[in-house]
Amino acid sequence: MSPHTTGGLGLVRSSNAGKPTWTLVGTGALAHARTDHIHTTDLEATTVDKQLLRSGVEDVMEAVDRYSTKLATTPGGADWLHVQHVPVRRFVAEIVRKLLALNSWAPFASAPGPLTLAPYEGLVGLRSSSSREYLAYTVTWSGVAYVLGAAAPHNPTRSAQLRNRTRTSTANTEPSPLPSDLGRRDVLALSWTSRHAATLTPVLAELARGGQRSLLLDLATDAAERCSAGPATGIELRSAPSDLFAVSGTAEGLHRPDDEQVVQVGGHGVQLARLVRLLSVLLETSGGCTQPSWRSVVRAESWLDNILSTTRPHTVLLSNDTSPLGVLAAHAAERHGANSVHVQHGAWTAESVAWPALHSRDIIVMGERDLALGRGWARHPEAEVHVLGQPRFDVLASLSRQAQRRYLEKLLASGGRRGPTRIAVWACQPFNPGHLKSHADLLLEGLAEAGGDWGLVIAPHPAQGADAFTALVKRDGGPPVAVADPRVGARGCLAGADAIASAYSTCGIEAVLLGIPVLEIGPPGERTLGLAGHGLATRCEATGDIAEALSGVRGGPAPIPRASLDAVCRWRGDSAARIARLITDRATSGPRADDSTHHHPGAAASPKDEGASVR
Repeated sequence: MSPHTTGGLGLVRSSNAGKPTWTLVGTGALAHARTDHIHTTDLEATTVDKQLLRSGVEDVMEAVDRYSTKLATTPGGADWLHVQHVPVRRFVAEIVRKLLALNSWAPFASAPGPLTLAPYEGLVGLRSSSSREYLAYTVTWSGVAYVLGAAAPHNPTRSAQLRNRTRTSTANTEPSPLPSDLGRRDVLALSWTSRHAATLTPVLAELARGGQRSLLLDLATDAAERCSAGPATGIELRSAPSDLFAVSGTAEGLHRPDDEQVVQVGGHGVQLARLVRLLSVLLETSGGCTQPSWRSVVRAESWLDNILSTTRPHTVLLSNDTSPLGVLAAHAAERHGANSVHVQHGAWTAESVAWPALHSRDIIVMGERDLALGRGWARHPEAEVHVLGQPRFDVLASLSRQAQRRYLEKLLASGGRRGPTRIAVWACQPFNPGHLKSHADLLLEGLAEAGGDWGLVIAPHPAQGADAFTALVKRDGGPPVAVADPRVGARGCLAGADAIASAYSTCGIEAVLLGIPVLEIGPPGERTLGLAGHGLATRCEATGDIAEALSGVRGGPAPIPRASLDAVCRWRGDSAARIARLITDRATSGPRADDSTHHHPGAAASPKDEGASVR
């Protein structure tokens, strides 16, 4: 866990009527403690068993579902936990992780007892994150004591950081309200990140060539994530109303009085009424498209209903149907009789999503290895999984390696310094600052040990602020370092690199397709894309691994084993066309979306060599 989640507190053993109790105190008191004690940041740095964490989270989520799922429901019938499952699950994971860390501390494990919270500390706070918009909520240690039953007469539910936080405007500055006479559209597509837009627009372009008219709704509330391409013939591009995700307010149904309902986590009884009360903070203080507040969800559903009623599409096209907006859109499509199609926009692993659930009818995956995950995560009763590649990768063959190389060389030779002869690109994820630094240290030390005069270009994740890397660029000594323009990103420069390093950026797959050596970095046990297991990358857990891998880079694209590559991504340069064909075939094989009765479209046969289609 991050050492920055609470700070300033320690846990000290005391007693009450001869029974052990554990009290949260200021760290200044730890120096005088004569009984067992520990700083909370040391507890948070404890490594917990991943299987215990997963099973604990599942137990709590199932209990919350049984206890509270109908406490708040949209007019369209979507319950609050169904829509908000991802942020809720992440918050629950913070609680379970802290409880497991507490159990793993020997003094507590030998003498467990109730926790006494620190008066006036907020119960819900924020963790550090390098993401521009996403809020990383966490429970404070006083919040942990609270859900376990501690009295909290003077504790606000929100930390000072959360109370004082002033969100910059998350509304589109130049909204494009939908005109009342928009008329019929064949396909309605939703995008709220640049990865969604880049994945879906090639499919919409192919649909347009076949005479299918589309409406692309740009729901991004971060300017850098909006659809940059102008509307093409047959594609109408519209943004959300400016105030769609700017609605806050109390989620009344989740403010439950205390009762006797608990869920057990490692011997601790978590009070469900109190847990749901803390979860209400997420629904009341969040904002923007990635974490819409509950009132924004209700408003967004009404807005989507109006659009679906007006345009009457046969298909709703998504590139994420797991986070709140995607769940809401898939639910709305079902109610309006439209087929829902999900196109995988990033690489999947068993641990790659906060909630392993896909709600669409047709699920498009990149490679053969994604079939099992797609089948396991599918929630629609008639779901089918199709291996059709990644439309975002169709253009890779036409990239100019020379132009991208010149861009990288210019970045590293700025200020009159001499540019290196070899260049590695680091495709980042929006980790917390401590996690980012550990990856940076590993990579830079490996570059310094490798022969061949290496430099590093950092490519921020699209959701990441470039200022997260200021200290790295200014560090003394070592290989030269530069940061790519966020608008360029890893996709805009990887073709010019001698090697790509990342934990699990999808850009690693793009590099493999182009024959560029890929280094999957991170300490043992850290999640990666798993490309090394297919012989497509080198797993680098230590500095020496990186130095050895880079020393073996000889330049020039490496041959690509077709069977190994197809397991990760079926790449023929025609994924967008094949997905468009599946959409139109599905639309003509069953009732149209304007039929008055709800329908479940029948299976449409995939054309020859269309890729695997599994029900």
